[in-house]
Amino acid sequence: MANVDAQFQLVTFQLGEELYGVNIMDVKEIVRLQDVRVIPNAPYYVEGIINLRGDIIPIIDLHKRFRIQSLPKDETDFEGGFIILNIENNKIGIIIDKVARVVSVKGEDVKEPPQMISGIGSEYIEGVIREDNKYLIMLNIRKLFNPKELQKIIDIQ
Repeated sequence: MANVDAQFQLVTFQLGEELYGVNIMDVKEIVRLQDVRVIPNAPYYVEGIINLRGDIIPIIDLHKRFRIQSLPKDETDFEGGFIILNIENNKIGIIIDKVARVVSVKGEDVKEPPQMISGIGSEYIEGVIREDNKYLIMLNIRKLFNPKELQKIIDIQ
């Protein structure tokens, strides 16, 4: 859980109907959608790889990982994209439906996650922040994959 006295920034994005955020310090960059090269025998939630300025980056589909419906394309004014994360010194991209904005959050505003939110287990959630009559779900990127899964993803590169 976040330090109560701390203030930090989250990059927020939409997956399906929910708003999620990841610590800005874990984000390398946000890029527009591009063609993803499919990798045979990859885990079901690995969409494939992209070549981003010479770096081969595995792309993870959190919709598949969390069993979330994507937003219909006509409802988004931004066609989605990838957030490139730094997980244990490895670049991994996640597919997003819509980038939202960067928000500043006070540690005291982060609440414990309920046991289950939209099919996502609480083990993946750092906390929940109430914002404008909605909830912002703060993901813990270090717990999205167990060590064995992370190694499989890294080996794809």
